[in-house]
Amino acid sequence: MNALAIPCPSPLSRAPAHRLGRMAIAALHAELACSPKPGLVTPFSRGSHHDMDAGTFMRSLFALRGYFVAIAAQGPTAQRFASLRQLGLSAEQAMGAATGGINTHRGAIFSLGLLVAHASRLYVQQGRPAPAEAVCADVARWRDDLLDAPLDPRSPGQRARALHGVAGVREQAAAGFPLLQEVGVPALRAALAHGLDPATAHVQTLMQLIAVADDLNLLHRGGREGLAFAQASAREFLASGGVHAAGWSARLRRLGQAFEQRRLSPGGSADLLACSVFLLMQERMP
Repeated sequence: MNALAIPCPSPLSRAPAHRLGRMAIAALHAELACSPKPGLVTPFSRGSHHDMDAGTFMRSLFALRGYFVAIAAQGPTAQRFASLRQLGLSAEQAMGAATGGINTHRGAIFSLGLLVAHASRLYVQQGRPAPAEAVCADVARWRDDLLDAPLDPRSPGQRARALHGVAGVREQAAAGFPLLQEVGVPALRAALAHGLDPATAHVQTLMQLIAVADDLNLLHRGGREGLAFAQASAREFLASGGVHAAGWSARLRRLGQAFEQRRLSPGGSADLLACSVFLLMQERMP
């Protein structure tokens, strides 16, 4: 299935849906462009991945444009999570067709898709964009549906979740995305308020997320030891001043080499960064 199989929005909802859909893609592109970031794909590095590069991500983003518009269009009238889940499954197929079966954005299809739908719902309901925290909290109204939704036990993230007994993105969504409300969004707001340019603010936010998130991608690739190494490395980077310290970029590139030697890739934290970027973007929607 390709991107054309994703339903188009109705004429009445087209304008806000298209704006939110474009913001979602822009947020994912901002995450890809964020550099340096340890273990992750950037325009300049494959990170810890041998099977994907920035071109793979760009093909995926192109295929997902219609999905984010469609889920924004359906968000205001959706009564149950199941009504949006099929859109997500179609988006996963579109992504796979564009990337040759490589999983570039599966986590973002779920998390960012939910946030786009609820940002759209609140926008239509209130006639203005909602604060980022309100969008996160609104997702929790589907708590039972989210926790009851079927999981794919074959996915690397779900295998790591079961093996290590940690909460995953589904539990984050059911709780109203506490990592976004308490870490991602405040960190990005603070970095921008401090006068950092967006690209540097994104790096700082990513490192703050890596420092605290039980990232299933890190658990899958490195187990508990790999997760602990990544979190401790991020905390050390932040304690030493983060992006406010001289030479921070060179330090992160060296840390990236250490991540690559261990095959570590904090993909879950990268998804949370993209979600944080989107949430602040949608606050400024006219």
